[in-house]
Amino acid sequence: MQKRNIGKFKAKAALKTARSVAGSGNVFADLGFKNADEMALKSDLVWHINRAIHERGITQAAAGELLGVNQPKVSALKRGQLTDFSVDRLIRFLVSLGQHIEISIRPATHGTVRVLKAG
Repeated sequence: MQKRNIGKFKAKAALKTARSVAGSGNVFADLGFKNADEMALKSDLVWHINRAIHERGITQAAAGELLGVNQPKVSALKRGQLTDFSVDRLIRFLVSLGQHIEISIRPATHGTVRVLKAG
């Protein structure tokens, strides 16, 4: 009896039927979240928080002391859990980590929120 590798067959079939769709630039909106702009903003802020912690080379416990939270809260940030933190609180965390925050407001055809890394 001849063995067949069904896994490869399924993968080839999936490649033939797979389609790509251009995203909006906000993965949370693309997935249908009602508060997509806020979630995208929080995600960007958490990314910068995690980068600042990594660049300092400190433990989660040490980061917690700097931020005024316990280690499990820092762990939640590391895992990208956004719901436990307000935008205001995330901005305060960045300030505690020695980051400069600048908010720019200007007219636009439709309102958007984004975080830019100054460089």
